[in-house]
Amino acid sequence: MIPRYLPSEIAALFSDTHRFDVMCEVEILVAEALAAAGRIPEPDARELRARRPQIDETFVAEVEAREAITHHDTAAFVDVLQGRINHPSAAWIHYGLTSSDVLDTAMCVIIRDALDVVTRQVGSLREALVARAIETIDWPLAGRTHGMHAEPTTFGIKFSHFARQCDRDLVRLARAREQISVGKLSGAVGTYSNIEPEIETAVCAALSLRAVPATQVIARDRHAEVLYALASAAATMEAIALEIRHLARTEVGEVEEPFAVGQKGSSAMPHKRNPVIAERICGLARVVRGYAHTALEDVALWHERDISHSSVERVIIPDAVALVAYMASKATNLVSGLVVHRERALCNLVDGSRGLVFSQSVLLSLVDHGMDRNEAYRVVQNLANDVREQNSTLREILATSDHGSLLDLDDVFSIERLVRHRHHFLEELG
Repeated sequence: MIPRYLPSEIAALFSDTHRFDVMCEVEILVAEALAAAGRIPEPDARELRARRPQIDETFVAEVEAREAITHHDTAAFVDVLQGRINHPSAAWIHYGLTSSDVLDTAMCVIIRDALDVVTRQVGSLREALVARAIETIDWPLAGRTHGMHAEPTTFGIKFSHFARQCDRDLVRLARAREQISVGKLSGAVGTYSNIEPEIETAVCAALSLRAVPATQVIARDRHAEVLYALASAAATMEAIALEIRHLARTEVGEVEEPFAVGQKGSSAMPHKRNPVIAERICGLARVVRGYAHTALEDVALWHERDISHSSVERVIIPDAVALVAYMASKATNLVSGLVVHRERALCNLVDGSRGLVFSQSVLLSLVDHGMDRNEAYRVVQNLANDVREQNSTLREILATSDHGSLLDLDDVFSIERLVRHRHHFLEELG
């Protein structure tokens, strides 16, 4: 995780101290469940809880030093934990467990909690989009297809579409959270050879997880679903950022990123106000997409498990969560502070298109007056060619043609008519 893109809340969740703390809790909960089932002495379980060590940087350093000898991270953790407890009851630590029981269950706790952070951030982005949609629903601009002027739309309609996309991302994140909120304590190949299913159920319940059947590891399609949900949310933010980048181009000039006092857009050109936040979001979305692909590569493992997924997940899961949380925070600020140049947008729509954005209106009006559609299409296409060649406007050319007298030109060239249903897009946004 690169500090530049690392929210402090995510850093804390994926820190070694927090990870070892959750692993420690899993170990002690197992001992307590075993004691409740009569498998180990209850006084020993109480002793373990009373002697539970504080997991701090010193503990982490001791585990790292021990791992240099054991070449096994979980074994090193267990050794240090037992040594810190420093009591005969420590013999029950890791009793009947395999490494993945503790590692996978603890990691699911951490991912679940991290998804809660991401979900809050994406929810904030959605709220910002809804607020801007309401604010700008009446502000027209040229809709564009293939990067070319099409028909009028409004800024509010654009924002509303992105808000609804965030809604779908929130559904995907919730489903991913449900799928990853699981644990397993079923032993070396998942057969409950030394730990009963009831123990697993009790411990998972204490951690607010669901116990699930597993091999030695929890199935990695669950983790892949998490990475997909994160990548999907990142793609939404990329779509928002890309739209802003296009509308901010000098030739368009319809929006502008917020620019702080003292900020510099270029080290060489003092006039520059580059869309750097939007560009950063687009770039980071590519990284998260790559992680989603990598997570799918982790699904297929040898037999009951191998370790090829482990090193990958140490990189991609913390990174992906951190990046999406960071991106959502930046995207929220970008949307909230976005400067919208509504007069420039209206000028581009009316003057920049020379009225060609109303070509379908002319076409349909001619059809309404009895003209064959194919004939009407050719008529309007020829009129559009005349507009380009004569550097005129569609309305001016149409008014001097044989067809202009047939039409109500004020109605045909009305922006209000074309976006009259704009408030429909605010329905159910909340």
